[in-house]
Amino acid sequence: MPLCNNKVADDGTSAQPLQEGKAMVDSLIKVVACYRHLASCIGGCTDNSSLRRDLRQTRERAQTLALSCRNHLTARLRDKTLPEAERKETELLWVAFSSCLELLHADMCKVFTMVKHFSLANNSTMVQTGIQGGTTELAARALSLPDLQEAGGSTQTSSMEGQEQSQLEQEIAQVDRTLEDMELKVNVLRWTVEALGPQYADPVSTDSASLALLSIDEEAAQAFCSRSQVFAAMMLCGVAIFAVVLSVCVVFLV
Repeated sequence: MPLCNNKVADDGTSAQPLQEGKAMVDSLIKVVACYRHLASCIGGCTDNSSLRRDLRQTRERAQTLALSCRNHLTARLRDKTLPEAERKETELLWVAFSSCLELLHADMCKVFTMVKHFSLANNSTMVQTGIQGGTTELAARALSLPDLQEAGGSTQTSSMEGQEQSQLEQEIAQVDRTLEDMELKVNVLRWTVEALGPQYADPVSTDSASLALLSIDEEAAQAFCSRSQVFAAMMLCGVAIFAVVLSVCVVFLV
């Protein structure tokens, strides 16, 4: 389902809450991450018609979420009465959303290129990566669906792959135009947006396992230092003995 450049009315109001925007962006991030994982399987031994179907459904879901996120965040950022704190949070969501959409665009381009080189009609070109298992369950979890409909024994032909490639090319161009349109509608400079909230703070771990690993590392470092000191002492003793023997030999020879 391609993205549509629907114009958002600049009415200065935004009725949807901030939490709804966060939920939509989080859902989009999850779906795009799933699409990236599926895209990495193109051309491998797990590449089949089911994977191509999962890619198509995941891509359609991502574009639907992206359209909702864009309309929601654009309306909020163009709201003149939006409080400063909420505006900063919304700008942070906008940066996360636009970055996520750029990743989706890059992965779609990657899939478009890989599918041209690895056709399902010629399985001999697939790379035997050794990976086993399907991707349907992963895609179903990302799409929040109990299960995906299996394609009933259908085999993709060259003509079908050509049609899907043409559709994918159109969707890539549409996402590219959407990214350009977003920059024109909302002027949010990414380098001026500061990460806020505890989820972006430096991680602090109080796990006992981390402390145990730290103590093990310290013990290993001390043992290494001890062995190094012993080795250095042995080398010095060897040099001293060699110097004494050489001196004695010189005296006797003279």
